[in-house]
Amino acid sequence: MASQSQQQSTNIGSSTGSGSGAESTQNEGLPPLWREVPLPSESLSHLDSDSTFKKRKSEKSPITRCFGIETRDQLDQEIARMFYTGGLPFNLARNPHYMRAFTFAATHNIGGYKPPGYNKLRTTLLVQEKANVERLMIPLKSTWREKGVTIVTDGWSDPTRKPLINFMATSGNGPIFLKAVNCFGEVKDKYFIANLMKEVIQEVGHQNVVQIITDNAANCKGAGSSLRNICAARNVNSNHETYEECSWITEIHGDAIQIKNFIMNHNMRLAMFQRFSPLKLLSVADTRFASIIVMLKRFKLIKRGLQAMVISDEWTSYREEDMGKANFVKEKIVNDDWWDKLSYIVDFTRPIYDMIRHCDTDKPCLHLVYEMWDSMIEQVKLEIYKKECRPHSEFSPFFHVVYEILVARWAKSNTPLHCLAHSLNPRFYSDEWLLGAPSRVAPHRDGEVSRERMKCFRRLFALSDDVGKVMDEYALFSMKSGPFEDLTCIERMHSMDPKSWWANFGAQTPLLQSLAFKVLGQPTSSSCSERNWSTYSFIHSLRRNKLNPSRAQDLVFIHNNLRLLSRNSEEYWELYTKMWDIGGDAFDSLEDVGFLEFAELSLDEPDLENELLLED
Repeated sequence: MASQSQQQSTNIGSSTGSGSGAESTQNEGLPPLWREVPLPSESLSHLDSDSTFKKRKSEKSPITRCFGIETRDQLDQEIARMFYTGGLPFNLARNPHYMRAFTFAATHNIGGYKPPGYNKLRTTLLVQEKANVERLMIPLKSTWREKGVTIVTDGWSDPTRKPLINFMATSGNGPIFLKAVNCFGEVKDKYFIANLMKEVIQEVGHQNVVQIITDNAANCKGAGSSLRNICAARNVNSNHETYEECSWITEIHGDAIQIKNFIMNHNMRLAMFQRFSPLKLLSVADTRFASIIVMLKRFKLIKRGLQAMVISDEWTSYREEDMGKANFVKEKIVNDDWWDKLSYIVDFTRPIYDMIRHCDTDKPCLHLVYEMWDSMIEQVKLEIYKKECRPHSEFSPFFHVVYEILVARWAKSNTPLHCLAHSLNPRFYSDEWLLGAPSRVAPHRDGEVSRERMKCFRRLFALSDDVGKVMDEYALFSMKSGPFEDLTCIERMHSMDPKSWWANFGAQTPLLQSLAFKVLGQPTSSSCSERNWSTYSFIHSLRRNKLNPSRAQDLVFIHNNLRLLSRNSEEYWELYTKMWDIGGDAFDSLEDVGFLEFAELSLDEPDLENELLLED
């Protein structure tokens, strides 16, 4: 029996070590680490020979060889090594172009193919791909003549401290990256910026440009004025100006920062806080949209956890040098008056936050800004007067200060184009909207709106005959007469999308209809340009600081515009490549992701934040 068992184990060892001719041939093409190593017979003596033989036989079955399972596994391992050794993010596996590359290679028999090398990737293929992207963008650009386009510009410095000014063109289809100009060694005064704007306008086509959006820098505003164009300054400001009457807001914010720092700067206190609160106490960067309001909102959510923590027995177990800070934190957290002030800040700033949040997107909202500002001021007044328990007609010193700040901001950002867009929105002529509040009037009855609208008419229509025609068409539209007397036309003014309404009912007023198509499809913020710097820093990072500006610009052009094309496709919302350009490896899962962390996750894009929150 012993000799028989030894003979069986010897036979198994010999068959495993030598193998068939086909298996030997297959092993010759594998790296040394993946070739089968013969095992000595002694190492198998303690195993059951029949079960081992069946297991080895099943692994080499014809079905396995037919479907190439071993080859597939080896390819998976090689791809994985590329990720691991190159430090590539796992999120790359969701990229549709990654999927297409290997699918194309698997479905085409390309004998002797070698992947492109270092020089080919950075030169020939880069030039070819840029030309390919320009061809793909032609259908989107062809809509500019009818829909109009907004030119957005903003400045930035790359990792090598070279100043850049980027230009983007945005309309209803999304922002298209045009170019980034290297301004190193140049004086960036209004004349220099105006010349750059002229070049971009010529590239886009002056007949297609509806507005130019810049930041509020003096040189940018001066450049817009020198162009004698309709420029809309950015309608976004995340910080409120400080008045002496509003110093208590700064104090509350300072207290919140001290509480946050005291807890987060010590592991023991942070661990204690996490036991009492399921939400994280996050540090919001000053560059984050409305950082102060965002931080105070989070404090309201974790109020109970903070209070439970400071009244617990664990809170007293600190070193003596921390007792003063600990007492300060406890005093504020258990103080109801402090929490009332914090809630008051969040409540009266909520209309401001919501309005700016709505405008700070790439969506068409130019035709909504004028009405949104009026409604926002009324909502702020209601919150303040409700807190102060004042009659609506009584004077409030605090609201007066807030009102002056808001009006000053509106006067700084308001342009005739806002009034024109407001005038062309059919919703503001409907009875449903006019009866919604006693102070509302139709745009043609508002003196300021009418005055600014006439400025636009004279500027947009050079010929006096065209000005007269468009005025006659506007009179028919605003008075609901002539082609606008139809009952269906009047009924749909409030409910139908403005551009759809003009497409259905504006054919007999061609000048006004064409103007409405262009104006009603424009954004009102330079947020797309600012978000593009995140793309730029992603490509031209500290690790890739040797990229020259020209090559970096080409990479940004390809990256940004291919992403835009992807987002306009149905594939972007499918399972395997769903939202492939969002989040990356910053979040392996959404289990521990707090609401505020979605700022980094989605580059401050509300639509994608909502999609991810609903999915989670």
